[in-house]
Amino acid sequence: MIAENNSLPMPNILSKRQLELLNKIYQGIRDAGFPPSMAEMRHDLGVASNQSIINLLEKLESLGCVKREAGLARSLTILPKGYAVLEVAPIAPVVGHSSCGQFVEAIFEVGKWLELPGTTWKNEVKESQEKLYIVSVHGDSMINAGILEGDMLLVKQSSEYKNGDIVVARCDDGTTVKRFVAEDKKTYLKPENPAYKNIPFYEDLFLDGKVIANLSTLKRLYGSKN
Repeated sequence: MIAENNSLPMPNILSKRQLELLNKIYQGIRDAGFPPSMAEMRHDLGVASNQSIINLLEKLESLGCVKREAGLARSLTILPKGYAVLEVAPIAPVVGHSSCGQFVEAIFEVGKWLELPGTTWKNEVKESQEKLYIVSVHGDSMINAGILEGDMLLVKQSSEYKNGDIVVARCDDGTTVKRFVAEDKKTYLKPENPAYKNIPFYEDLFLDGKVIANLSTLKRLYGSKN
């Protein structure tokens, strides 16, 4: 959940305790895959009451550093301002594997998060509420689009797709990465390798998101450690 923001604050907008809690939240998401519990936050900050943590969280949220969803446990999300205050790269979850060939069963890797190198992907993410995830790909059906075996793709969940988008598609047989084509009253998934055939768009085929960056390419460009 990352957005373009051209007026990011300086670290001194937060008190020492607020900054400490924000850092604990970041570390929990990065290392465990989800934010710390209320009890863990109390322990880490050395406070006795939940209200003390709630007050800090409310302040972090009012400053635009985090977002909370009411009624959901461990529902904290770090927003762009939060990453800027911490002076760390944004992170996104690796949710599994997808095929660049035939459909394959998705394999979920809960708890693994990666830093996002560079900034070129940010133009595709306009709202902080938009959800990002990462898939690793297998196969060679998208090689002419620069997507190779083992590449890590940054995907944005979306409700709208346009002709030419590279998408993650799902059906009962699993998932695949292909180019979305909608033209001449025909809709289908197109591989970027002439050795593979187009996939007709049936009723049981769903789009789980569109690819906004090849992180493996960005890693080579920006020298990310991940």
